[in-house]
Amino acid sequence: MSWYRVLVLSLLSILVLLTFSSVVESAAVRDDPKGAARQVFMPESDASNFFKRRSRRSTRYYELQAEQKVKISASEWRREYNEEQKDEYENYLEEERDEQNERTRETNEQMREYHYDGLSPRYYWFH
Repeated sequence: MSWYRVLVLSLLSILVLLTFSSVVESAAVRDDPKGAARQVFMPESDASNFFKRRSRRSTRYYELQAEQKVKISASEWRREYNEEQKDEYENYLEEERDEQNERTRETNEQMREYHYDGLSPRYYWFH
């Protein structure tokens, strides 16, 4: 119970010190509209000079932007086309493999039927 009292007293003393210290006063918001306006707004001459220095971008900039867009769209189209071709080729290969496996299975089955003499069992199981 004694540690609880020590904790409460230390927290209260810190609160009192912070309340009366100068740090709290500097953090408080002052009601000074002229000072705030001076910080937010600038004189008209400075503002006009700022916009004069920051003139419009040249037409070359917009041409470069347009070229970049065309290059990006072309590369995206090329990527999609290549991906589509790859998918079609993979599907073709898979179908071709399936057909080849089916033909091989049919050929093996026909060979088994042709060579089967009816006397021996069809499949040998070795133990």
